[in-house]
Amino acid sequence: MAVGRSGARALMVALLLSVAGCGAGAQREVPLDDLTAEDIFKLGELELESGRRNNDAIRYFEEVERLYPYTEFAKRALIMQAFSQHKAENYEEARAAAQRYLDFYPGSDDAAYAQYLLALSYYDQIDEVGRDQGLTFQALQALREVIEQYPDSEYADSAILKFELAFDHLASKEMEIGRYYLKRGNYTAAINRFRVVVQDYQTTTHTAEALHRLVEAYLALGLTDEAQTAGAILGYNYQSSPFYDDTYRLLTGQGLSLEAKGDSWLSQIYRQVIRGEWL
Repeated sequence: MAVGRSGARALMVALLLSVAGCGAGAQREVPLDDLTAEDIFKLGELELESGRRNNDAIRYFEEVERLYPYTEFAKRALIMQAFSQHKAENYEEARAAAQRYLDFYPGSDDAAYAQYLLALSYYDQIDEVGRDQGLTFQALQALREVIEQYPDSEYADSAILKFELAFDHLASKEMEIGRYYLKRGNYTAAINRFRVVVQDYQTTTHTAEALHRLVEAYLALGLTDEAQTAGAILGYNYQSSPFYDDTYRLLTGQGLSLEAKGDSWLSQIYRQVIRGEWL
């Protein structure tokens, strides 16, 4: 019985899928030029679903874009390239594919997802606090784009959560360096780091400790007005924190109270707190 063109194509795809499913010893390059964009796209989807060869999935999606540019399947293949590259932890390549998608299809329904993948390609590289935080800043910028440009998308809530975690990560970095200086008696350098947390990262989980460390550092320098003011801010906002208890004991043990004194940068923050303009 004669086989029509569509039947022949279906038969070819079935044959290719069976080859793709064979063991490593049976793998060979498969001809793609005679397949439709949809056929090649499905090969990429199969490789993704199998979870065996991400690189093959990436190659198929790239071939769709190369052989059938400006088609709907090329558009879909590009976002799948970004997804596949991210899944393979090829973060630079994932960013490049996601950015190309945004450049070519800014008004697409998948533009929000492309921006989210771009942000994830930075975010998922944030690991140890001790490493350079350039990627964290880039993740924050990319996540902000998701939040501000696509507030109604299904990715907005996740982007907000990751933004807060990345923001907290930066504060953690400042705290780590500040503790290092404090431990070694370099009080001025420590104060500079803790000040950054109090002024720039006050919504993070590290603010209470930063204020307590400021009390320690200022007392070590004999700057009691600043130490008392830091304690007053801590008491006003974080009385339930264990750092408040430590600060209270530290100051009252030296006959000092937790109250704002002087006209330092901390005094200005204290006045903002009283007026409800801080945090």
